Amino acid sequence: MNGYATSDRDPGTAAPGGLLDLLKVAAVVLDGGGHIALWSPEIEQLLGYTADEALRQRADTLLIAPENRARGRELFAQVRAGDRWAGVFPLRHRDGTERAVEFRTMRLLDSEGRPHLLGLATDATTVRKVERDLALSHSLVNQTPLGIAVFDNDLRWVGVNPALERINGVPEEALLGRRLGEVLPGLDVEAIEARMRHVLKTGRPLLDQQTIGRTAADEQDRAYSESYHRIEDTDGRVLGLAMAVLDVTERQQAAAEVAQARQHLSVIAEAGVRIGTTLDLQQTARELADVVVSHLADLAAVDVLESVVARGTIVPVSGGAPAEFRALAVAAGYPTDAIHAADPVGELATYASSRIITQCVRKARPVLVERVDPKMMRRIARDARAARTLHEAGAHSYLAVPLVARGKVLGTLTLYRTVDERPFDDRDQVLASELAARAAICIDNARLYGRERGTALTLQRSLLPATPAEQEGLDIAARYRPALSEVGGDWYDVLPLGPGRTGLVVGDVMGKGVQAAAIMGQLSTATRALARLDLPPAELLRHLDDIAGSLGDAIATCVYAVCDLRAGICSLSSAGHLPPVLAGADGGAKLVDVPGGVPLGVGGVDFGTVNLEFAPGSLLALYTDGLVENRAEPIDTGLTTLTRLLEDAGPSLQRTSDSLLGALSPQPDDDVALLLVRARS
Repeated sequence: MNGYATSDRDPGTAAPGGLLDLLKVAAVVLDGGGHIALWSPEIEQLLGYTADEALRQRADTLLIAPENRARGRELFAQVRAGDRWAGVFPLRHRDGTERAVEFRTMRLLDSEGRPHLLGLATDATTVRKVERDLALSHSLVNQTPLGIAVFDNDLRWVGVNPALERINGVPEEALLGRRLGEVLPGLDVEAIEARMRHVLKTGRPLLDQQTIGRTAADEQDRAYSESYHRIEDTDGRVLGLAMAVLDVTERQQAAAEVAQARQHLSVIAEAGVRIGTTLDLQQTARELADVVVSHLADLAAVDVLESVVARGTIVPVSGGAPAEFRALAVAAGYPTDAIHAADPVGELATYASSRIITQCVRKARPVLVERVDPKMMRRIARDARAARTLHEAGAHSYLAVPLVARGKVLGTLTLYRTVDERPFDDRDQVLASELAARAAICIDNARLYGRERGTALTLQRSLLPATPAEQEGLDIAARYRPALSEVGGDWYDVLPLGPGRTGLVVGDVMGKGVQAAAIMGQLSTATRALARLDLPPAELLRHLDDIAGSLGDAIATCVYAVCDLRAGICSLSSAGHLPPVLAGADGGAKLVDVPGGVPLGVGGVDFGTVNLEFAPGSLLALYTDGLVENRAEPIDTGLTTLTRLLEDAGPSLQRTSDSLLGALSPQPDDDVALLLVRARS
């Protein structure tokens, strides 16, 4: 790097450097006989002798120790003869110690031709330190990857190091004396020079200033971090400024990738919370679409194969066959008519084999179209009108991702960008694929659950009596309502036992799904067979208990009642079931206290029996816990409400049943079986 420009104070003279002041160079003159003729203040500071003490003294006897005098006289004679000598020689300080002094010596002649000796001296230790500092500075400046530049007060280049030559793509000699914009117009010259002027004026450094631009070394924009420092001499005079430049393009790219990865993980974490909150197929699709338009797309649609919705099975799309889709969800990140270009939710749509969405499900691979032209839009949109609507809305980039779960394609997640000017890229595809994969598992779980629930519900309904048969002297109403989430093992039955005698049963198998429904069917069938033997309630439950024990881990609660209208009595036994409610003809209602009994399948405990008066007009209610249980309230609250409602039961048991279900269990979390029986007047 070259030196500084001339002083701006006096253009006719060069600015003094500070190196000689740092070295404290001293001068001494000896006459031809070796006597001290001139003695500078600097040599006084170096050796301690005043001018009065030194002048006219022989230098060898005053300044040189006896053991070194012979060598000193030899060097004096050598220089007196006209030779130069430079080196380090030990001199004696006034305090008696020796100092290593570095000399530059030469012969001087006066007007009469007499020789004198001029010695320029400085402390050798100081010289070594300055040399080390200079060597270190030179090494750092020339070997550091940090670009370093020096500018004068007119913001013209004074020098650069090799690293900055590489960054600039311009050699040092091509920029000396020129302004920044004359050499590197691809940078933000106005901003950089504004920073330079600020530092020159205030003296306060500016650190890590960011600049985006390009130099002669690059064809693409790069990112630079710049730091500015004002340069002053020992008197505080401003000489210019230094600028350190570091190419931080890779660092910024890495930081951007880290931020992108964190955002990616954040979206995935949010998706894990927001997608799959229920086992409802359409709700899961809506949750996926909402997450996508929050983070990735301006418009999103979720479509599944019609076979998934209609039959709960997955029929792959193969060959040149078209694909049938059912639209489950459409979402937009802002109000737009483009949402109407998607298939309407709930409707069936058929796409030919050449369409993008069909290829996506057939090949089970994402399809990314960074820039959508009119021809490609026709292969994407469902018809010409939809293509026109998407074009007018600004749709310019498209991404279709298959919904793949357990190795099978369920449908597609379709994404558009309209307002966001960035096209979809590979990172967007990766994120969309991860979201689709998570959602696909939830959608497949909903599919499997729906299929199992349908099977269990079909099995259960096939085992329940469609409409209880009319019995002599009894009005009967029965209801079964499956849970919104899972089908259970609740059942009821009305069993004719002979003239004037009717058996009533309500039970609840613990567990959910097909297994619970199957166990319920076995217990229901066994109850019907045992009822034909006209067994007392307690004995019938004992036999059911044995049967339940033979079914593995089957556990069920059950209440069995025999109404004998001729005797006006109703006999009841319970296997761990909730108490029935008996309402008299006078309108009063109460819970029936049935002797304790454990659930069926526990075994080893006898069942008790209670005999109730069952006069004409009496109403008996048998039910399962789904009717009266509420997660937000104790079960006693439900039992009290049931009892109160039965006090006001009207003449129609059908309307009373519907009223009870509407008041107590409008959206049941558990199955509900309800059986109302009234003795006719």
